[in-house]
Amino acid sequence: VTERANCLAVSGKYVFVGLSVGLAAFNMCDFKDVCAWDAARTEICAIHASDLGNECHVLLAVDEMGLAWLFCFHKESFLLIKILNEVEDISQRSPCVEVVLSRGGEYAGILLQGNTKAWLEIYQLPKDSWLTEMGKNTGDEEELACSERRSSCSSVVGTFLLQELPVSAIQADVTLDPPVLLLTVRPPKPITGTHFKGPLDALKEVDDGSMLGLGYNHLIKDSQWELQEAIFCSTYQEYLEAEGVIKEEIPRYATFHFLLPSRILVGPEMKVQPDIPVGIGVHWDGNHNFCLYLLNHSPMDKAGSDVKPDVVWPCAAPIACSAVSSCSRYLALAGEDATITIWDKHLGYPLSVTAILEERFIRSIHFL
Repeated sequence: VTERANCLAVSGKYVFVGLSVGLAAFNMCDFKDVCAWDAARTEICAIHASDLGNECHVLLAVDEMGLAWLFCFHKESFLLIKILNEVEDISQRSPCVEVVLSRGGEYAGILLQGNTKAWLEIYQLPKDSWLTEMGKNTGDEEELACSERRSSCSSVVGTFLLQELPVSAIQADVTLDPPVLLLTVRPPKPITGTHFKGPLDALKEVDDGSMLGLGYNHLIKDSQWELQEAIFCSTYQEYLEAEGVIKEEIPRYATFHFLLPSRILVGPEMKVQPDIPVGIGVHWDGNHNFCLYLLNHSPMDKAGSDVKPDVVWPCAAPIACSAVSSCSRYLALAGEDATITIWDKHLGYPLSVTAILEERFIRSIHFL
């Protein structure tokens, strides 16, 4: 590598490296540089890759300006599909701070941060149409290679290899369908006083089933909360002065995972495939709730609106970090109180709860 390497991702037999001036792909069989995407003003800071099959890979990269680049890598060449958060007015751009690809390349998620807000966008990638288009392009290239070989053999001795085509020529005639925005997930708002006129209105909202476990459907008035806060502050004033008062704000960072089918996420009438994600799990900084969203909603209905979680798992303490096993069956949640809970998503109950006795803050957790 001639430039500084910032990050890397492995997919199939290739290693993709994010450089200070673009991307590079290396073949793990012989460790040779097979392709490069050079961009003098684009420093790649994070990269994720997934194998689509048929020698096709999808890449999601983030540069130093927070742009999320979606690439397809096929026949040892890069094809830029779309910049997911590109806007005409640069002042309105929201930088991307986190990206996640599902293992099979069916879905992609990006976390965006504006000046005062943050949100999560989930895209459905048209994987099948990409593979079909790449297959057609491969057939056309092989025809061209055969034609060139025949003409070359009739005039001079030599061979024409497809790999000798310039990268721009391979990319020029390929147009892939853009990804589809499926869900927009926004952070939970602070819980405020009730907006219901009475218990009957609250019960109607609960029976509707539109909100599960986020705590908005209650009958506590603002005046009651203010009185409770005043009593609490007067009782524990010396401790609050030592610790400092933290004002509740809307969180600006989230951790999210693509989840395979399980009893928690799949209804009795849903048709699913065992290796394709059916939902995402999300938790926001400083929040107690692990929220699960199904991915079978219509993009037209959900993309532009605030999506409500289909399942909510409340925790005793704010969630500090989380991890999902490679089979997607087991979920680990670490709270800010240094308690680790392992959930079996297929059965829907916790397998173990471990509390670290010493005062420790868990920053990351992994399955081995």
